[in-house]
Amino acid sequence: MKIGPHTLANPVFVAPMAGVTDRPFRQLCRQLGAGYAVSEMVTSRRDLWNTLKTSRRANHDGEPGPIAVQIAGTDAAMMAEAAAYNVDRGAQIIDINMGCPAKKVCSKWAGSALMQDEPLAIAIAQAVVQACEPHGVPVTLKMRTGWAQTHKNAVALARAFESCGIQMLTVHGRTREQGYGGFAEYETIREVKNAVRIPVVANGDITTPEKAREVLAYTHADAVMIGRAAQGRPWIFREIAHFLDTGTHLAPPLVAEVRKLLLEHLQDHYALYGEYTGVRTARKHIGWYVNRLPGGVQFRATMNGIEESGEQLRAVATFFEELQLHTDRMPAHKAEHHIEEEAVELNA
Repeated sequence: MKIGPHTLANPVFVAPMAGVTDRPFRQLCRQLGAGYAVSEMVTSRRDLWNTLKTSRRANHDGEPGPIAVQIAGTDAAMMAEAAAYNVDRGAQIIDINMGCPAKKVCSKWAGSALMQDEPLAIAIAQAVVQACEPHGVPVTLKMRTGWAQTHKNAVALARAFESCGIQMLTVHGRTREQGYGGFAEYETIREVKNAVRIPVVANGDITTPEKAREVLAYTHADAVMIGRAAQGRPWIFREIAHFLDTGTHLAPPLVAEVRKLLLEHLQDHYALYGEYTGVRTARKHIGWYVNRLPGGVQFRATMNGIEESGEQLRAVATFFEELQLHTDRMPAHKAEHHIEEEAVELNA
């Protein structure tokens, strides 16, 4: 699969998630089999470009290409300027955010709120493509099925975006109204794929290799994008890629491997965020890793009281060393019951 001149390693992508998919996490996911990764969304507001938060989000030091940066905003000219700004700083692909359902984003009519104003959404796509074309940088776009159950306009917008020069579309199978609740649906993604010639990526509730295969078969999408299922389980990308290639399952990772991966991830995390912020923002990642492990709930409580990176590292190392005394491998993942029920409905 290609985006413009860039050939991707496989059709299993990591979704951009604010506060999660920073450079250390993206690099970890790529290391563990993700074929493509997009940055956290970067604001189109010029007055915020030099803030520490934005500079961290725009940090791609040592990251393998293609470097994809997601931008968010509500003004076509500002979005075009933000695209050019990020291209000048190394972005090889620009992704437009029309999928984020967060209230603080949608209240400013950015993210998925833009789907309510089709002329503005199309104007933004046109402006960003025009800003990137002289540099040979392709533009992609992530959206939802629509604003609400009664307002699903993804197909109409997909056709318009393709006409503007957008080179790939990712569709999350929920409306803005749903947020992350309920079930993702794939019929709209299938309709989008049938309506356009550019690559389409399916996103939403893909938590197992089997579900990835089912969604690809049903929607005829070109790739799948994994978000929340990768939190604390970044090896899901190699599991899915292997299953799609061979039809067989990889064994769960060794506890020793996960210990090493997490300790290296934490050190990279501290290097980006510094001691104070790094220790505190690392807690969520550690919590995701240990959440379903024996003693994980108690360990999370202990972790929240640690305020020094060296102590945090030692505590994590000790936790996984003790886990190794009881088992060589991480427990096999079991999909949430409602996800499995939805997969059955998908095949009906």
